[in-house]
Amino acid sequence: MSTTHLGMPSFPRAAHDAVRDTRLRANLRHATHTIRDKRAKAVAELADWAQLREAGRQIKDHTLRHLDRYLVQLEESVTAAGGTVHWAADAAEANRIVAGLVRATGHREVVKVKSMATQEIGLNEALEAEGIAAYETDLAELIVQLGDDRPSHILVPAIHRNRGEIRDIFRREMAAWGRPAPEGLGDTPAELAEAARLHLREKFLRAKVGVSGANFMVAETGTMVVLESEGNGRMCLTLPETLISVVGIEKVVPSWRDLEVFLQTLPRSSTAERMNPYTSMWTGTSPGDGPQVFHLVLLDNGRTDTLADEVGRQALRCIRCSACLNVCPVYERVGGHAYGSVYPGPIGAILSPQLRGTGSEIDASLPYASSLCGACYDVCPVAIDIPEVLVHLRERVVQGGDVTRDGVKATIKPAKGHAAERMAMRAARWALDHPAALRAGERLAYRTRRIHPRRLPGPGRAWSATRELPELPAESFRDWWQRTRSEGRTT
Repeated sequence: MSTTHLGMPSFPRAAHDAVRDTRLRANLRHATHTIRDKRAKAVAELADWAQLREAGRQIKDHTLRHLDRYLVQLEESVTAAGGTVHWAADAAEANRIVAGLVRATGHREVVKVKSMATQEIGLNEALEAEGIAAYETDLAELIVQLGDDRPSHILVPAIHRNRGEIRDIFRREMAAWGRPAPEGLGDTPAELAEAARLHLREKFLRAKVGVSGANFMVAETGTMVVLESEGNGRMCLTLPETLISVVGIEKVVPSWRDLEVFLQTLPRSSTAERMNPYTSMWTGTSPGDGPQVFHLVLLDNGRTDTLADEVGRQALRCIRCSACLNVCPVYERVGGHAYGSVYPGPIGAILSPQLRGTGSEIDASLPYASSLCGACYDVCPVAIDIPEVLVHLRERVVQGGDVTRDGVKATIKPAKGHAAERMAMRAARWALDHPAALRAGERLAYRTRRIHPRRLPGPGRAWSATRELPELPAESFRDWWQRTRSEGRTT
């Protein structure tokens, strides 16, 4: 059995097992339906939502077209404001930079704001290997960390857990990480939140180093922006003496005017809130106010290669709202772990294979983890046409070919298991190029319809095992058209 980068099986195998977990499916169904319904109501309140969505798309596309210029401007602005900018080509380089910066402070623990970029590069594991403890402070991330688990959702990483499971994790694990859970801890939201608050408080007050990501970076001023709902981010971003932010290069926006659009669309698309509860912004360092040392690590890790793909680059518009996950029928049934990436759901199915390449079995399977229903595109606040990119990546997987990863040209072999599909497509092309042969095949098909099997043989067995073959009519469309047209002429 092949494994993913996180030790998970390939998507088909993981999905097969996940759909049999009735408790997982119940948790996911309840959570995703609740979030999607609230989001729909929040979005419906804005009469200009379509215009905001289009504005977000245009801002992101413009920025990506001129990314080199805006990144240089961002570096100049951050440096002028007292920060230090580091460039990381890949995960290994980013982890080395962050570990080195933490070691230089003389401290051996950090508090973290929820960050997809640091999860992407495996920063917690890299710091642990260097003897540095990284404490997650977001409630859902805390649950995942204490449970020795993996995130399964972009916005709600512990969406696969119910309250009883969370209570048991707190009771069992909190003491090993710091302050233990209160005696007699119940499973009400208030009790669980209070237990987490007490557990984290001592870490906030003790930590000298904070690590964060950023939802947006404003190029004109060098301002970092973090949106969160619990206040833990505000604590991590203001109390430590040193702050290190790891941010993907695609998160830059040109100006404050551009930022205003996303401050409207992100909260409604993610948490169904009209306004984000905690929006933290900082520009470099200020004497006597907040961290006195600020480092920004700009992360590439496959983003430049993704930018070179004219179809796939639209995935870099993503603002990590997770709306696509909450409406996806595939995600709802299999959960996030099946995707073998910190980016699950529809956006993960197109983002992970581009950031990591389609050379592994898991990444080659992800573009097929979709029904192509289009619900993800309908709710995306920056209009990413996920179905279009999925089909594009499927073509890449089937055809193989030359790609460039991290500046190195390599050849990807066509994925195994697609030989029959390629043969079928070639046969279809030949038939469509020869009308006489196509006509003869159609007539043969409907004249022999009574003896057709109910299940396909060979490679087609997997398809027909869960579907009924369509019944052929007594007359082909071609013959019907010719007959009715000739009858119309005679009358």
